[in-house]
Amino acid sequence: MTMNGIGVFLGMALLVVPVLAQSDFAGKWEFKPSLSKNIGMMSQMKLIATVKQTDSEMVVTNASTFNGVEQTSELHFDLTGKSVSNKDPMEATAETVTRWEGKNLVTTWTTPGSVAGTKTVRTETRSLSSDGRTLTVDSKRGNAPAMVMVYERK
Repeated sequence: MTMNGIGVFLGMALLVVPVLAQSDFAGKWEFKPSLSKNIGMMSQMKLIATVKQTDSEMVVTNASTFNGVEQTSELHFDLTGKSVSNKDPMEATAETVTRWEGKNLVTTWTTPGSVAGTKTVRTETRSLSSDGRTLTVDSKRGNAPAMVMVYERK
């Protein structure tokens, strides 16, 4: 192999490594309030998240029951880093930007702030346990303690 050929091979290998490091979150996940932290009233909620994932997109369909009321919502995330509009849990329109950090999927949610002309930024990190059976969603806004939602694969 020539030096030029080796350079091309190494360049291609470096492009493949980030893809191999990414996690596959696809599947059906059951929210486990007893394993979660800082979830407040959500400890009474039943929630099943169904995740569909391709190389470029992840769609999360949430089916929840809280105080006897059933709701379904859907979130779309572009895994190539493009901004996507989603509704946050309070139904405000958020701009979401998602990127890979190793095996973790990090999404930045930007919503209008409570004071006119301001914005609120929340960072959400999705990670899988080493055995792939537990999904953790760590959500942090400013200096407040993170809300940690733990799910188990169904």
